[in-house]
Amino acid sequence: CLVTASTQGIGLAIAGRFAAEGAKVCVSSRKQDAVDEAVAAIQALPGVDKEGIMGVVCHVDKREHREAILKLTKEKLGTIDVLVLNAAASSFTGLTMDTPEKHYDKIMRTNLRSTFLFAQDAMPYLTKPAAVPPKPSTFTTNILMTGSITGYEPAAPIGIYAVAKTAMQGLMKAMNAELGPRGIRVNLLAPGLIRTNLSEMLVEQAESGDGKVSGITPCCVLGRVGEPSEMAGVASFACSADASYVTGETFIAAGGSPRL
Repeated sequence: CLVTASTQGIGLAIAGRFAAEGAKVCVSSRKQDAVDEAVAAIQALPGVDKEGIMGVVCHVDKREHREAILKLTKEKLGTIDVLVLNAAASSFTGLTMDTPEKHYDKIMRTNLRSTFLFAQDAMPYLTKPAAVPPKPSTFTTNILMTGSITGYEPAAPIGIYAVAKTAMQGLMKAMNAELGPRGIRVNLLAPGLIRTNLSEMLVEQAESGDGKVSGITPCCVLGRVGEPSEMAGVASFACSADASYVTGETFIAAGGSPRL
């Protein structure tokens, strides 16, 4: 399993969950120290095969980095059954129509362009899907993108981020139409407001003194911010043989957030 942007937050939680369930995992980040810390943290989890955990510095917007991590993962772990495309950026908060061009470009490049190009580069490296239905509780050949509930209902301060995440749903559908017949499942995970560094400002705005969500759209009926570990559980199912007949779908894990 190869998980991009996986040294903190949702990515780290997903990588750790996969490893705890017996998968060999490669984590990545733009910084070596972050990669080293993530590898050590996952290796310290109970029952994890330490030799099956690796990390590589990767800037998803650079083709040479994408090619390098794919090659190294294949060489060291033997296979790449699961590709989780988790890299995201939200470099501007404010009115959508006030978004500077440089921030528009960065948000689109990281969230959408790099997701497509990474998947494109990964095609020669993904394991050939089995001809028969896989055994339960194993991972199958598939691609999982991390989208957002804002792809359905934009949050006012991060409008262009929401646009990118909406476009990712279209990308997922287009890829699924081509890769599904080849046995490669393609799905998207759409988290709600999750406690991560990326969403720190929104979490602070959303939580009142008693920890209840208020004052931000989209809100959720569960009335609380989600945790990365809750996203990891959904991702684990989506990438496992238990979901072997599920493709071209969006797994919404947003605490009951409203959507179109």
